[in-house]
Amino acid sequence: MEINKVALVGFGAIGCIYAKGLINGCNDFAVVAGGTRGERIKTNGVKVNNTLVLPRVVNPENEDWKADLIIFTVKNYQLAQAIEDVRNLINNETILLPLLNGVTATDELKAAYPNNTVLYGIALGIDAVRTDDGITNSSDGIIQFGNAKNAPVTPDVSAVKDVFDKSGIESEICEDMLRTIWRKWMINVSTNQLSAIIGCGYGWFLKVPHINEAMHQVMLEVVELAQKKGINLTKEDAFEYDKLLPSFNPDGKTSMAQDVEAKRKTEVDYFSGIAIKYGKELGVETPWNNMMNLIIKGIEATY
Repeated sequence: MEINKVALVGFGAIGCIYAKGLINGCNDFAVVAGGTRGERIKTNGVKVNNTLVLPRVVNPENEDWKADLIIFTVKNYQLAQAIEDVRNLINNETILLPLLNGVTATDELKAAYPNNTVLYGIALGIDAVRTDDGITNSSDGIIQFGNAKNAPVTPDVSAVKDVFDKSGIESEICEDMLRTIWRKWMINVSTNQLSAIIGCGYGWFLKVPHINEAMHQVMLEVVELAQKKGINLTKEDAFEYDKLLPSFNPDGKTSMAQDVEAKRKTEVDYFSGIAIKYGKELGVETPWNNMMNLIIKGIEATY
């Protein structure tokens, strides 16, 4: 199986970083965007670490171009619109790969496109920051993806891996993707939300014991939810994250912290909101997530 036509939906910080590689690594790559946004991307592109990324743009109304692979790097609250934006670009062989924060995107895509292969995926370890000059980052991180279980690896998953390899994008096919996405969600639910409230960079999660303790308490709520769902996430996973933190720019900020600073809508409904929902369904108390949900929604209300 060979993938030739690749589309990216979501030309934000993470999308721009991956577009930089996909432009050079794919036979036919395009960003999906319409209207004035599409024209702006087509004309101006975006600078990533002072390198101009200027992709080809495909309008959602285009019915002549069908993608072999569509990668989603939008925010969770933008996924419903993204699902509609790619409808004309999909045939039954199109593979869909969401790289969204959270644990609900694959299910949403499967519901919308039940005849297509929809993979699980996350982008881990990216510390991208928006500036007036574009996007800056010190780590491109790694894409972890695949089917829910990947033993053996299927031909479509191998074909996606080939795309990333040719594009110079580090990627890994994980044997247990449910565990993998829940582990990333555990990190997002804690560090993203806490940093949005405190306004701190990554370095403070190790530097200040109070913040580190709060991070772990939030993580442990997610661990309990996962275990109730039969997902192999453990308390040890919560504390292992401390070893990864030094690889991030200590002054870099999570996407949610940047959203709050810019007075943008956050993904709180897909972090603490989903944790609270699962807690009610599974009989798990989530006091840390309850409090953060109230605070972040309160912050948004002050914009």
